[in-house]
Amino acid sequence: DAEEYQPPIWKSYLYQLQQEAPRPKRIICPREVENRPKYYGREFHGIISREQADEILAGVEGAYILRESQRQPGCYTLALRFGNQTLNYRLFYDGKHFVGEKRFESIHDLVTDGLITLYIETKASEYISKMTTNPIYEHIGYATLLREKVSRRLSRTKNESRKASVTSEENTPVEKITSLVRRAALTQNDNHFNYEKAHNFKVHTFRGPHWCEYCANFMWGLIAQGVRCSDCGLNVHKQCSKYVPNDCQPDLKRIKRVYCCDLTTLVKAHNTQRPMVVDSCIREIEARGLKSEGLYRVSGFTEHIEDVKMAFDRDGDKADISASIYPDINIIAGALKLYFRDLPIPVITYDTYSKFIEAAKISNPDERLEAIHEVLMLLPAAHYETLRYLMIHLKKVTLHEKENFMNAENLGIVFGPTLMRPPEDNTLATLNDMRYQKLIVQILIENEDVLF
Repeated sequence: DAEEYQPPIWKSYLYQLQQEAPRPKRIICPREVENRPKYYGREFHGIISREQADEILAGVEGAYILRESQRQPGCYTLALRFGNQTLNYRLFYDGKHFVGEKRFESIHDLVTDGLITLYIETKASEYISKMTTNPIYEHIGYATLLREKVSRRLSRTKNESRKASVTSEENTPVEKITSLVRRAALTQNDNHFNYEKAHNFKVHTFRGPHWCEYCANFMWGLIAQGVRCSDCGLNVHKQCSKYVPNDCQPDLKRIKRVYCCDLTTLVKAHNTQRPMVVDSCIREIEARGLKSEGLYRVSGFTEHIEDVKMAFDRDGDKADISASIYPDINIIAGALKLYFRDLPIPVITYDTYSKFIEAAKISNPDERLEAIHEVLMLLPAAHYETLRYLMIHLKKVTLHEKENFMNAENLGIVFGPTLMRPPEDNTLATLNDMRYQKLIVQILIENEDVLF
């Protein structure tokens, strides 16, 4: 039962090792060194050989000095004593100090982090290599039985917003459940549009002790100990991130805007089938603009379109785009086109772009239609659903061609470069592909009932 569930006891072996790691000991140069770089302190010993560095550091675990290379003047080396030997690392500075990927404010922090890493990798290399083989992520976060039990508890408020759902469970035994289990429960319970989404991991520095939510092991080091998903907040080791399934459930608190946000991220965060911008704009256009001459071709005022964009970014699906605020329907049409143009990954994704272009080049109409249908099946689910809904709408626009003068070909000219862009920013390739982009959208509109 969820009420009897106890969170996992985090594996503390690596944390204990970090506490045992040697501490850095700065060996100060007894003389004043000329031409010492201003960003180094008295641990800088000038131009000395490896052998001299070894003598200075001998017998003092964790001791370190900086030296200038004899062979390459102007190049600097960190000499560090660890495991009864002197290790030499090429040292760099670009506003921060580094010998590898990690950058540090001070040499002392760099050495501290290095000693921790060396010590843990020396003492626990076999343990580290096996960390991903028995993850808690599968056994706790996504255990089917537990997930279903927790979901039943949370389903009492299934018709309320996610915020209300979580709030209503405060001060109950469900608080025992880890964030991982809670996330799984909410995913199962609330998200009816089960689109697959990869996590958006970025290197992160954790303040204070932190444990990986995949393997339950300590994330060691001073900075950049692991990665965090910027969409849902999942914290894992960099190596563990390769094994986490594509089950990201974005948190609305982390999604700061609507425009320029990844399409799948947006719909999962808002728990909608399609981006609310698309639904709201199309609903407004179909209510009062289908007979508007030059619909989608005639531009609205840029300032007003930017106002609509800011309204969606600020208010989400509560944004007011009614005729009383924006009487010109071309402003709403412009805002919809801008949303598609601003997507970091177009509706017709970079991965499928070349396949669509190749399909458009097929001369036989039946074969071409079949090829386009096959490529459509490769689109991510949220992209496919958004494209399907848009094509149904554009088909309705063409049914009023006598009033709006917009047929499928005209709409293809407008929406081709809006919905699909080549992966590389190549102007020549874009110009060469424009007629095929137009043709693809034209075919999608004319055959939406067959293709979707």
